[in-house]
Amino acid sequence: MDPKGTKTGHQLTMVNREKLTLDGVTNVGSYDPTELLLETAAGVLLIKGDNLHLTLLNLEQGKIGLTGEINALTYSNESLHQKSKGLLGKLFK
Repeated sequence: MDPKGTKTGHQLTMVNREKLTLDGVTNVGSYDPTELLLETAAGVLLIKGDNLHLTLLNLEQGKIGLTGEINALTYSNESLHQKSKGLLGKLFK
């Protein structure tokens, strides 16, 4: 276990592209109803969809749950800080 008490593994479970549960989440970068940016044990994860709603948020245990229409899951090896900076840069172009 790391100092925050989260597990070092990462697991993702999706049901019918409408319900998603994640383990191994270490940080939340940003959230809105169409996009969720997370830092996980497996890298930065960008979740895109419509009407995304967090149903569970427990960073101490590294768990997140969400519902909505899930359209895309994209992993990146960039840090959350680099990814957030890139998204803000796109907004202010």
